[in-house]
Amino acid sequence: MRTLAGCAALALCLLAVAAETPSGDVANGKRLFMTYGCYECHGTMGAGGGIAGPRIAPNPLPFFGVKTKLRTASGRMPVYSETVLKDAEIADIYAYLQSIPTGKNAHDIEMLNR
Repeated sequence: MRTLAGCAALALCLLAVAAETPSGDVANGKRLFMTYGCYECHGTMGAGGGIAGPRIAPNPLPFFGVKTKLRTASGRMPVYSETVLKDAEIADIYAYLQSIPTGKNAHDIEMLNR
């Protein structure tokens, strides 16, 4: 059972991780996303596509989670070591993912509601 103190400690840890998100260059992040082939599985806007790759944008995982996923072998996702993709480049890709806007709700698209 979770205690109030435990939940507070977890919240502080999550805030600390979020505070460690480096700033990045959106335009370079988009270029890297395309250059390294991320779009092949995750789509050009990070929406994913069937069994190829999960949705990673809008609202990506926290930076630490994205970086960990890129650096760790799992499933079909290739590993991007520091020699292949620098931390600053991951920050740029992350900035690109954060810049992707949330799409409209189907109820807000006139053509779909005729």
